[in-house]
Amino acid sequence: MLEMKHVTKVFNPGTVNEKVALNDFSLTLEDGDFVTVIGGNGAGKSTMMNAIAGAWNVDAGEIIIDGTNITKLPEHKRARFLGRVFQDPMTGTAATMGIAENLALAKRRGKVRFLGPGITHKEWEEYRELVKILGLGLEDRLSAKVGVLSGGQRQALTLLMATLQKPKLLLLDEHTAALDPKTAAKVLDTTEYIVNKDHLTTLMITHNMKDAIAHGNRLIMLMDGKIILDIRGEEKKKLTVEDLLHKFEAASGEEFTNDKAILG
Repeated sequence: MLEMKHVTKVFNPGTVNEKVALNDFSLTLEDGDFVTVIGGNGAGKSTMMNAIAGAWNVDAGEIIIDGTNITKLPEHKRARFLGRVFQDPMTGTAATMGIAENLALAKRRGKVRFLGPGITHKEWEEYRELVKILGLGLEDRLSAKVGVLSGGQRQALTLLMATLQKPKLLLLDEHTAALDPKTAAKVLDTTEYIVNKDHLTTLMITHNMKDAIAHGNRLIMLMDGKIILDIRGEEKKKLTVEDLLHKFEAASGEEFTNDKAILG
């Protein structure tokens, strides 16, 4: 479903601030893979996601989604392949519009739109059932402005919007990092449910090793723009944070020093 072949991205080339963010980076995801991504600051995690999303052009290599080479496609044309949820709960929803209106926008994404009636009765009932999945009581508040929702509620709604059209690839960019632990756990459980229900191929960056181990069928760790660990199957199911730290030290030759990731 996703192939990244020998992708390289260098920021500020030829200057004292040159940074090789992706270094001959290759990754293949099978249909339905749920891959968690960890690594220290500057490891290349967000650069990898931005390369897929088309935030800027890569310097070398190819990116292919479901057999379509998207390497040269502009960001807005890649949107039909992708769903994305960012770290900031305020991103991804229109605060001055209602819950149902936000969902209607997401449903019409990438389609030709005409002037006409707003949300039909059938859609309203569809959104009511959809929002029930979240278990937050929002199904009785579909007219409420999104701006009055809590950060966790907005992030859960953004997740629904990103997956409404069942994207080829779902990108979750530390989407629970700004939430309190209880709310983060709720959003992660909802994520797991939606990903499994709709068989979505997913990349999830997280700063929390426990979450990276608990969710998904595969875990990769990045360092200096490369994958240094790729753990899947039974090995991942039995994995502990201690095991992961030992594996990192063996693969990298140094200690993992991100306390937030270890203790989160």
